[in-house]
Amino acid sequence: MLQRRTDLASEAIELWNESAERAGKLPGVVSRESSRGGFDVATVKITGEDGAAALGKPPGTYVTMELNSLITREDGAFSRGVAALSDELRALLGLEDGDSVLVAGLGNRAITADAIGPETVKNTMVTGHLAESMPGSFDGFRRVFALEPGVLGTTGVESARMIKAVADAVRPDRVIVVDALASRRLSRICRTVQLSDTGIVPGSGVGNARAGIDRNALGVPVISVGVPTVVDAGTLAADIAERAGVSLEDFAELEKLGGGLIVTPKDIDSSVTDISKLIGYAINLALHRGLTVDDVNMLLG
Repeated sequence: MLQRRTDLASEAIELWNESAERAGKLPGVVSRESSRGGFDVATVKITGEDGAAALGKPPGTYVTMELNSLITREDGAFSRGVAALSDELRALLGLEDGDSVLVAGLGNRAITADAIGPETVKNTMVTGHLAESMPGSFDGFRRVFALEPGVLGTTGVESARMIKAVADAVRPDRVIVVDALASRRLSRICRTVQLSDTGIVPGSGVGNARAGIDRNALGVPVISVGVPTVVDAGTLAADIAERAGVSLEDFAELEKLGGGLIVTPKDIDSSVTDISKLIGYAINLALHRGLTVDDVNMLLG
């Protein structure tokens, strides 16, 4: 049986409904749809073990924001998207005054489709050293630290171990991890952002799962921010076949035929640049009260 890969909770529900051949109520899962700043937002809460087992995801909250108006370059879409994403992120973080945050950008900067994390760090305001060395000048800023742990193949160290080491040193109250994800549909590539309060398992969507980065591993709440940048070839073929009205029984060998191939769009470079800036700016607004997009432009410039 073809195992279609996805890191998105909203897509996991779609797959469950399709496997059950009905759109029913999944035990242990509560979902709702809303709109924020003109962007569609889907919130999935996995409240029980039945839901966790059915969706293959740990209990927690998963927020998915669609970025269509940003992709189509609607007027004011970037500022509205930053504001909407920062509000959703702030709600998951649950920060108090004085809390510090470590932002970890997972992935390999040398591979464009895997560079969401490192590129987001580039757009994040790092203030930990400033707040500690010049407290009087930066009283209005939260202490924020940033890290690009790289990947096991280039550092020889698991990302989870490197983040744990830095977290033990700077002792943040929250950790935000940013990473690339896999989707089941090409139409969602670089058009969706998923937030979660459950942490993340790097590489799981492409069959290369590493050590988990979550509260159990780090000792503090971990919020993940992910963008689907790739789709598994077998999963994509199954999706196209279904949309063409072809029975999947005729495609039993799709997973083998895919040969581990991962597909990404030809404009992935510009998409990663744009969405990484959106996420970085949203993190800045979520962590530092009173900032605007113009303020971040000035401070990062």
